[in-house]
Amino acid sequence: MEIEKVNKELRNKSPNEIVQWAIEHSKKPVITTNFRPYESAILHLTTAVASNLQVIWCDTGYNTSATYRHAKELIEKLNLNIEIYVPRQSVAYRNVVLGIPEVDTPEHDLFSHQVKLEPFQRAMNTHSPDFWFTNLRKGQTAFRNGIDIVSQGKDGIIKVSPFYNYSDEDLDLYLEKHNLPNEKNYYDPTKVLENRECGIHK
Repeated sequence: MEIEKVNKELRNKSPNEIVQWAIEHSKKPVITTNFRPYESAILHLTTAVASNLQVIWCDTGYNTSATYRHAKELIEKLNLNIEIYVPRQSVAYRNVVLGIPEVDTPEHDLFSHQVKLEPFQRAMNTHSPDFWFTNLRKGQTAFRNGIDIVSQGKDGIIKVSPFYNYSDEDLDLYLEKHNLPNEKNYYDPTKVLENRECGIHK
């Protein structure tokens, strides 16, 4: 696929048109979610086009109570075809032997691998998608500023970000229009800071 050409063609398309394009060109599409802020927008958008779209949630086990309630609400409201992947070690065991290490230490790298990267890779190996919907947006991190609506990782999977050029204000309007809840109490211990990448998208 000629990524640069595709992005040029999609640049002025609506998020809905971008999703329709991706569904038409894919054989095994998936969407991943962590139920962070504004995830309800992309879950609503994509499943409105493809109601049985495979949704993957890699639950670290460290979400807030509000996030778990938000997830339950969205799963029921949007009737999501969701499969949940969890770490191989329990939170209780990890809290004793490792805890949540300081950022930028080898221990934190191990922690991130255990709670997010390994379950994510297991999910991808299981489903072997060709297209992957994400809610990456320009302005979130330096890495995300360097991609576009459509990108391709080293694994060959085509990554599609329909809301790539949307601001928070744009998404607020989308949520209001479709009467969707949002989740502002989300916390990711693998990132800690909003401008860090956990490793999944790199």
